[in-house]
Amino acid sequence: MIDHLSIQCADVVASAAFYDEVLATLGGIRQLEFGDVIGYGDRGRPEFWIGPRTTGEGFRECHLAFHAADRPTVHAFYEVAVAGGAEVLHAPRLWPEYHPDYYAAFVRDPDGNNVEAVCHLPAP
Repeated sequence: MIDHLSIQCADVVASAAFYDEVLATLGGIRQLEFGDVIGYGDRGRPEFWIGPRTTGEGFRECHLAFHAADRPTVHAFYEVAVAGGAEVLHAPRLWPEYHPDYYAAFVRDPDGNNVEAVCHLPAP
């Protein structure tokens, strides 16, 4: 249903370093750059964009959930994020209150957004 999503960042360089690392664990790569606006994707076109903060005042947290192919990929996302200094919100685990196979990890990006990697498959 969502074609693409864009967020504004206080420090595009710091955010790009974060997303370069964590999205790579999920198969996402930089696909387009227009000056200081960067588009990431895993299906041949950018689906997630970051750029400089240009509107509004202050910070409004976003929750971004990225699809992980399997549970080891959730762990890889988490380990790379933590190694890069991301604040841990929730280590990888099941979230049965969402559904019995909802397996996810949550961290904060450099701007303080809640970034999640989630797998919906049952344990092998």
